[in-house]
Amino acid sequence: MIPVRVINYKCIGKIGVIAIDHPPLNVLAHVVRKQLLDTINAAQHDNSAALVLYCTGKTFIAGADINEFDSEPVEPTLRTLFAGIIHSKKIIVAAMHGTALGGGLELALCCHYRCAQPASKMGFPEVKLGLLPGAGGTQRLPRLVGVQMALDMMLKGHTITAAQAMQHNLIDRIVKEDLPQAALAYTQELLDHCQPLRLVHNIEMHSPSTSFFTTYRKKIARQTQGYFSPSKIIDCVEDACTLSFAEGIKNERKRFMQCVVSPQSGALRHLFFAQRHARKISHLLSPPPTPRSITSVGIIGGGTMGSGISTCFLSAGFPVTLLELEQDILARGVRTIQTNYERGIAKGKVTEAHKKECMQRLITTTDYAHLAECDLIIEAVFENLDIKKKVFTRLDALCKPDAILASNTSYQNIDQIAAATRRPQDVLGMHFFSPAHIMQLLEVVQGKETAPDILATIMTIAKKIKKIPVVAQVCFGFIGNRMFEPYLAQMHLCLLEGALPEQIDQAMEKWGMAMGPCAVGDLAGLDIGYKMREGLSAEQKNEARIFSLSDHLVSMGRLGRKSQAGFYLYDAQNKRRSDPEVTRLIESESEKYGMKRRSINDDEIQRRLVYALINEGAYILGENIAQRSSDIDLVYVYGYGFPPYRGGPMYYADQIGIKKIYAGMKELSEQDPLWRPAPLLKELAESNRSFANYRRSD
Repeated sequence: MIPVRVINYKCIGKIGVIAIDHPPLNVLAHVVRKQLLDTINAAQHDNSAALVLYCTGKTFIAGADINEFDSEPVEPTLRTLFAGIIHSKKIIVAAMHGTALGGGLELALCCHYRCAQPASKMGFPEVKLGLLPGAGGTQRLPRLVGVQMALDMMLKGHTITAAQAMQHNLIDRIVKEDLPQAALAYTQELLDHCQPLRLVHNIEMHSPSTSFFTTYRKKIARQTQGYFSPSKIIDCVEDACTLSFAEGIKNERKRFMQCVVSPQSGALRHLFFAQRHARKISHLLSPPPTPRSITSVGIIGGGTMGSGISTCFLSAGFPVTLLELEQDILARGVRTIQTNYERGIAKGKVTEAHKKECMQRLITTTDYAHLAECDLIIEAVFENLDIKKKVFTRLDALCKPDAILASNTSYQNIDQIAAATRRPQDVLGMHFFSPAHIMQLLEVVQGKETAPDILATIMTIAKKIKKIPVVAQVCFGFIGNRMFEPYLAQMHLCLLEGALPEQIDQAMEKWGMAMGPCAVGDLAGLDIGYKMREGLSAEQKNEARIFSLSDHLVSMGRLGRKSQAGFYLYDAQNKRRSDPEVTRLIESESEKYGMKRRSINDDEIQRRLVYALINEGAYILGENIAQRSSDIDLVYVYGYGFPPYRGGPMYYADQIGIKKIYAGMKELSEQDPLWRPAPLLKELAESNRSFANYRRSD
């Protein structure tokens, strides 16, 4: 079979032009590396005086091919390709547009000169995959931009603009015209001025003080806690300051391979691919339905959630009509949206101009009639089924026929909400997570009558508002909150059996959770769970009696941070401290249930709470509430603070081994009838399979 040409080459005057054409992201897959190296080598013997390297399509090289990381390297590797660029007898100019990331930016750093369009962005996101730039990036970048800037870029994994790149010497020219033509003109200018073959690795390093790296490590210790690759990145940059380039490259390669084979990188790469898979709806027809056009959005509810959701859509360029029935609540909602942007400005994430532009797209109203022509209406009112059904009945009578009606409910039955309309096919759930303008997760809840094109539309919209969408079927709590219930149940049992809130939170935070469960309850508001349990059936309430501890706190007016008292006491800065009154209440509840308090160690707390998540996830997967196990992982990592470097509860279970998990579950169930091992867990353990290879057809 003749290989597809992904590299095109032609001479224009004295300049050879190399075009990489490997859509959609021009990643440095083997076919690209092979043809590019062959082209560069061949160009050494033609009549060209210099070479320009650029990419077709929407972007410059967006990185290496992640799919190759778990395979044996095949020549030419990146290092072999880069050696070919470095040893070129002719100037090579990298001309960048779109994004130049990871291996793509490393390639540009090997070229003799670099130019980029104004909208270009550059960065090293490897840390987000548990890796480090492994083809010279850690050694070349600090030689150009300085040690501090290099560390910040590689440890945060964020991109910088062309203007910032120019300011820090990462590129040599910003070109505004047609990219190939502008790059040709720039290269001709270099030839006219007889510019030399300039190589980054020959730049002399300006090393910081001897105490710099010690201080820097302490400075970022908290934000990198638990992660493997950040310390390796710092070690590599320190090598760039103290060793020869050749020694630094050698150490970089060794550390890169340590990162590749680390469990953390495996988990983070799993999440990377999980995001791609989540957008594929396995049960829709092929080809997928055409999404509907969404040009205007209505939001009902100006509270914290409604304001946050409004901020999401405004920032994505959508006109938003925000409705509240009372003018003062509406005004408060507008102030919240403004505050969201002001906090972004303070953190340097948005500009004043962006805030002004977004706020100009906001329309406020107290009249439902102003929602009549909106393409998408999202209800974000109080979590009460009857109230939500009344809202949807009103929308049904008012909105245009092809409008999509969505509920931001976190646990109510979407089918019952849809039944309040004459268009259940146009109704679905869009469960945002608080704060909605920051949290990346979006649970997309498909009702039994939700039309395929509605689902496809919302998955498309999710990308535009920069959310990670996960499809869930209808059940109480969907994926996330349904799993959170047994997790919290185990927290309450641990409290009743002998633990205290601070021990449980510290144990789970030490394990990697962003926040312990008691602190999460206080942050969300203990009254939310209390109100939710009020709507349970008698049988459900009997099962939920274990939550009486939280319900007692609510009855005492201890709602969490909002009342400055919950499981903890809070000061004006929301700094928490233990409260002896809560300890006395816990001990009283233990006595009430006839429980003899005992010493519970951190390992037991961690095992019980994490196993509770895994077991409920197995129920959800077995009942087809989630499409795949990796979707469940996304929900818990991006919605509930599960440590990304552990890959999510289902991935973590696969790494531990389903047989071991199931054996532990059986042991727990013999001690406490509250533990009911999921049938799927038993099935997979006995058939020696994993969550990852379980499919609906099984």
